Amino acid sequence: MHIRFDGRTAIVTGAAHGFGRSIALAFASLGARVVACDVAAEELGETAQLAAAQGTPIESRTLDVSDRRAVQALAGETLAAAGRIDILVNDAGGVLGQVGRPIEEVSEGDWRAIFAVNLDGAFYCSQAVAPAMKAARYGRIVNISSGAGLGISLTGIQAYASAKAGQIGLTRQLAHEFGPWGITVNNVAPGFVRSNPTTEKQWQSYGEDGQRRLVENIALKRLGSPQDIANGVIFFASDHAGWITGQTLSIDGGK
Repeated sequence: MHIRFDGRTAIVTGAAHGFGRSIALAFASLGARVVACDVAAEELGETAQLAAAQGTPIESRTLDVSDRRAVQALAGETLAAAGRIDILVNDAGGVLGQVGRPIEEVSEGDWRAIFAVNLDGAFYCSQAVAPAMKAARYGRIVNISSGAGLGISLTGIQAYASAKAGQIGLTRQLAHEFGPWGITVNNVAPGFVRSNPTTEKQWQSYGEDGQRRLVENIALKRLGSPQDIANGVIFFASDHAGWITGQTLSIDGGK
């Protein structure tokens, strides 16, 4: 299966580390013009340095996906510079440093903050690229959800599980709305991957016994990597997936 994205423009959010970084680097290595976005400017700069080192430079933009105006501006700037927006990967998200607590201890602010970045951000970014994709009658939107959106969150964070489930619902709805314009909308639901400082802290918190149990519950008996997630995104964004939309692909080593 030969996949290239020469002449295509991809916007990747959450590209400062982990899945987003691997996804941005993968698209760049396959010929795409990549606009990588994140609120973490320093780490985003490291992603840009890695892209330059592999000989496939990317454009980096500091962006808070929960800021609708900023998202609209980013989409407008990208369209003006590149003349097209072909691919959007909504990877920005996470637990924002929160830990699992009983529901009666969760504040309204903590609940809404997780929804803002995980679900509102995917909505705002999809809304911002829709006009360009509809005009071109072509587009690929890939949302990065989580196994927590299909089952329960390992962290016990209610807002995270709920927002990721909502993102899967948004994927299905937008697939039907955008389908007449040749735009596909799909979702990748990763299992647990040691991909960033948050997941590394989570992994260490399990201790040796907990780590062993987690791995034993995976069919392949090993953890995956950010590249495994990027591979699924690349497939959904390719022409090989041109008749696939509204789907959620679990990349979790088997449950």
